[in-house]
Amino acid sequence: MIDIVLADDHRVVCQGFQMIINAQEDMKVIGTACSAQEAIVKVAELHPDVFVTDISMGGPKTGLLALERLADRANPSAVVILSMHEEQEYLRQAMALGAKGYVLKSSSDESLFNAIRSAARGEIYICQEMLGAFVQDALNGVNPNDTTLTPRESQIVTLAVKGYSNTEIADRLSVSVKTVESQKSKIMNKLKLHSKPELFEYAVAHNLLKM
Repeated sequence: MIDIVLADDHRVVCQGFQMIINAQEDMKVIGTACSAQEAIVKVAELHPDVFVTDISMGGPKTGLLALERLADRANPSAVVILSMHEEQEYLRQAMALGAKGYVLKSSSDESLFNAIRSAARGEIYICQEMLGAFVQDALNGVNPNDTTLTPRESQIVTLAVKGYSNTEIADRLSVSVKTVESQKSKIMNKLKLHSKPELFEYAVAHNLLKM
Protein backbone atom coordinates (compact mmCIF):
# COMPACT_ATOMS: atom_id res chain seq x y z
CA MET A 1 0.00 0.00 0.00
CA ILE A 2 1.30 3.46 -0.95
CA ASP A 3 0.65 5.95 1.87
CA ILE A 4 0.03 9.49 0.61
CA VAL A 5 -0.29 12.98 2.05
CA LEU A 6 -2.25 15.28 -0.27
CA ALA A 7 -2.05 19.09 -0.22
CA ASP A 8 -4.21 21.63 -2.05
CA ASP A 9 -5.52 24.95 -0.77
CA HIS A 10 -8.95 24.33 -2.32
CA ARG A 11 -10.63 21.93 0.09
CA VAL A 12 -13.20 20.66 -2.43
CA VAL A 13 -10.45 19.94 -4.98
CA CYS A 14 -8.42 18.16 -2.29
CA GLN A 15 -11.41 16.03 -1.34
CA GLY A 16 -12.04 15.14 -4.99
CA PHE A 17 -8.48 13.95 -5.56
CA GLN A 18 -8.54 12.11 -2.23
CA MET A 19 -11.62 10.19 -3.36
CA ILE A 20 -10.18 9.08 -6.71
CA ILE A 21 -6.83 8.14 -5.15
CA ASN A 22 -8.46 6.09 -2.39
CA ALA A 23 -10.41 4.19 -5.04
CA GLN A 24 -7.12 2.58 -6.11
CA GLU A 25 -6.42 -0.73 -4.38
CA ASP A 26 -2.74 0.07 -3.82
CA MET A 27 -3.07 3.67 -2.56
CA LYS A 28 -4.35 5.39 0.58
CA VAL A 29 -4.46 9.09 1.48
CA ILE A 30 -3.45 9.14 5.14
CA GLY A 31 -3.48 12.92 5.53
CA THR A 32 -4.50 16.15 3.81
CA ALA A 33 -3.38 19.76 4.11
CA CYS A 34 -4.62 23.12 2.81
CA SER A 35 -1.39 25.13 3.16
CA ALA A 36 2.32 24.62 2.67
CA GLN A 37 3.03 24.93 6.39
CA GLU A 38 0.31 22.45 7.31
CA ALA A 39 1.65 20.08 4.65
CA ILE A 40 5.17 20.22 6.08
CA VAL A 41 3.82 19.35 9.53
CA LYS A 42 1.65 16.49 8.20
CA VAL A 43 4.49 14.95 6.20
CA ALA A 44 6.82 15.18 9.20
CA GLU A 45 4.21 13.49 11.43
CA LEU A 46 2.92 10.80 9.05
CA HIS A 47 6.01 9.94 6.96
CA PRO A 48 4.06 9.07 3.78
CA ASP A 49 5.62 7.22 0.89
CA VAL A 50 4.49 9.98 -1.46
CA PHE A 51 3.58 13.63 -0.91
CA VAL A 52 1.26 15.01 -3.61
CA THR A 53 1.06 18.80 -3.61
CA ASP A 54 -0.20 21.75 -5.62
CA ILE A 55 2.31 24.48 -6.46
CA SER A 56 0.25 27.54 -5.50
CA MET A 57 -1.32 27.29 -2.05
CA GLY A 58 -2.14 30.79 -0.93
CA GLY A 59 0.88 32.25 -2.71
CA PRO A 60 3.10 31.75 -5.77
CA LYS A 61 5.19 28.56 -5.69
CA THR A 62 4.39 27.77 -2.07
CA GLY A 63 4.22 24.09 -2.97
CA LEU A 64 7.78 24.31 -4.24
CA LEU A 65 8.77 25.99 -0.98
CA ALA A 66 7.35 23.01 0.91
CA LEU A 67 9.30 20.71 -1.40
CA GLU A 68 12.48 22.68 -0.77
CA ARG A 69 12.08 22.44 3.00
CA LEU A 70 11.20 18.75 2.97
CA ALA A 71 14.21 17.95 0.81
CA ASP A 72 16.46 18.96 3.71
CA ARG A 73 14.98 16.29 5.99
CA ALA A 74 16.37 12.81 6.50
CA ASN A 75 14.55 10.16 4.44
CA PRO A 76 12.21 12.64 2.69
CA SER A 77 8.97 11.44 1.09
CA ALA A 78 8.87 11.25 -2.70
CA VAL A 79 7.07 14.32 -4.04
CA VAL A 80 4.61 14.57 -6.93
CA ILE A 81 3.56 18.03 -8.09
CA LEU A 82 -0.10 18.27 -9.12
CA SER A 83 -0.57 21.64 -10.79
CA MET A 84 -2.59 23.77 -13.19
CA HIS A 85 0.63 25.50 -14.34
CA GLU A 86 1.85 24.44 -17.78
CA GLU A 87 4.91 26.73 -17.80
CA GLN A 88 8.19 24.83 -18.10
CA GLU A 89 9.74 27.05 -15.41
CA TYR A 90 7.59 25.38 -12.76
CA LEU A 91 8.49 21.90 -13.99
CA ARG A 92 12.22 22.69 -14.17
CA GLN A 93 12.24 24.12 -10.64
CA ALA A 94 10.31 21.14 -9.29
CA MET A 95 12.76 18.70 -10.85
CA ALA A 96 15.76 20.74 -9.66
CA LEU A 97 14.38 20.56 -6.10
CA GLY A 98 14.02 16.79 -6.27
CA ALA A 99 10.38 16.20 -7.23
CA LYS A 100 9.72 12.72 -8.63
CA GLY A 101 6.62 13.66 -10.59
CA TYR A 102 4.80 16.51 -12.31
CA VAL A 103 1.19 16.13 -13.40
CA LEU A 104 -1.27 18.74 -14.63
CA LYS A 105 -4.68 18.87 -12.97
CA SER A 106 -6.12 18.64 -16.48
CA SER A 107 -4.27 15.35 -17.08
CA SER A 108 -6.06 12.02 -16.86
CA ASP A 109 -6.54 10.28 -13.51
CA GLU A 110 -4.35 7.47 -14.82
CA SER A 111 -1.50 9.94 -15.30
CA LEU A 112 -1.71 10.89 -11.62
CA PHE A 113 -1.79 7.24 -10.56
CA ASN A 114 1.26 6.49 -12.74
CA ALA A 115 3.11 9.43 -11.18
CA ILE A 116 2.35 8.25 -7.64
CA ARG A 117 3.38 4.65 -8.36
CA SER A 118 6.58 5.80 -10.12
CA ALA A 119 7.47 8.13 -7.24
CA ALA A 120 6.93 5.34 -4.72
CA ARG A 121 9.46 3.27 -6.69
CA GLY A 122 11.92 6.17 -6.72
CA GLU A 123 11.36 6.81 -10.43
CA ILE A 124 10.52 10.06 -12.22
CA TYR A 125 7.24 10.60 -14.06
CA ILE A 126 6.26 13.67 -16.10
CA CYS A 127 2.82 13.87 -17.72
CA GLN A 128 2.75 13.72 -21.50
CA GLU A 129 1.51 17.32 -21.81
CA MET A 130 4.75 18.59 -20.21
CA LEU A 131 7.27 15.94 -21.20
CA GLY A 132 8.02 16.98 -24.80
CA ALA A 133 9.13 20.53 -24.02
CA PHE A 134 11.07 19.34 -20.96
CA VAL A 135 13.04 16.83 -23.03
CA GLN A 136 13.68 19.45 -25.72
CA ASP A 137 15.05 21.86 -23.11
CA ALA A 138 17.35 19.11 -21.83
CA LEU A 139 18.60 18.42 -25.35
CA ASN A 140 19.23 22.13 -25.84
CA GLY A 141 21.22 22.30 -22.61
CA VAL A 142 18.82 24.62 -20.77
CA ASN A 143 19.95 25.07 -17.17
CA PRO A 144 16.98 25.92 -14.92
CA ASN A 145 19.25 27.33 -12.22
CA ASP A 146 20.95 30.00 -14.31
CA THR A 147 18.37 32.77 -13.94
CA THR A 148 15.50 31.13 -12.06
CA LEU A 149 15.23 31.67 -8.32
CA THR A 150 14.23 28.90 -5.96
CA PRO A 151 11.25 29.56 -3.66
CA ARG A 152 13.59 30.30 -0.73
CA GLU A 153 15.63 32.73 -2.87
CA SER A 154 12.42 34.43 -3.99
CA GLN A 155 11.44 34.87 -0.33
CA ILE A 156 14.80 36.46 0.49
CA VAL A 157 14.54 38.87 -2.45
CA THR A 158 11.01 39.85 -1.45
CA LEU A 159 11.97 40.56 2.15
CA ALA A 160 15.17 42.36 1.15
CA VAL A 161 13.49 44.79 -1.24
CA LYS A 162 10.74 45.41 1.34
CA GLY A 163 13.44 46.75 3.66
CA TYR A 164 13.98 43.87 6.08
CA SER A 165 17.48 43.61 7.55
CA ASN A 166 19.53 40.43 7.28
CA THR A 167 18.77 39.68 10.94
CA GLU A 168 15.04 40.14 10.41
CA ILE A 169 15.09 37.94 7.31
CA ALA A 170 16.99 35.26 9.22
CA ASP A 171 14.42 35.35 12.04
CA ARG A 172 11.47 35.07 9.65
CA LEU A 173 12.99 32.17 7.71
CA SER A 174 14.48 30.41 10.75
CA VAL A 175 18.02 30.43 9.34
CA SER A 176 21.28 32.07 10.38
CA VAL A 177 22.27 35.60 9.40
CA LYS A 178 25.32 34.09 7.69
CA THR A 179 23.04 31.95 5.53
CA VAL A 180 21.01 35.01 4.50
CA GLU A 181 24.16 36.92 3.59
CA SER A 182 25.46 33.99 1.56
CA GLN A 183 22.13 33.53 -0.22
CA LYS A 184 21.86 37.22 -1.09
CA SER A 185 25.33 37.16 -2.62
CA LYS A 186 24.45 34.02 -4.57
CA ILE A 187 21.23 35.62 -5.83
CA MET A 188 22.99 38.75 -7.06
CA ASN A 189 25.58 36.63 -8.90
CA LYS A 190 22.92 34.37 -10.40
CA LEU A 191 20.87 37.32 -11.68
CA LYS A 192 23.99 39.29 -12.67
CA LEU A 193 22.81 42.27 -10.64
CA HIS A 194 25.04 44.78 -8.87
CA SER A 195 22.81 47.01 -6.73
CA LYS A 196 19.65 47.03 -4.62
CA PRO A 197 17.76 49.23 -7.15
CA GLU A 198 18.43 46.56 -9.81
CA LEU A 199 17.20 43.90 -7.41
CA PHE A 200 14.06 45.97 -6.77
CA GLU A 201 13.41 46.23 -10.53
CA TYR A 202 13.79 42.45 -10.81
CA ALA A 203 11.34 41.90 -7.94
CA VAL A 204 8.76 44.19 -9.55
CA ALA A 205 9.16 42.57 -12.98
CA HIS A 206 8.65 39.08 -11.51
CA ASN A 207 5.76 39.99 -9.15
CA LEU A 208 7.79 39.10 -6.06
CA LEU A 209 6.44 42.04 -4.07
CA LYS A 210 3.06 40.31 -4.01
CA MET A 211 4.46 37.36 -2.03
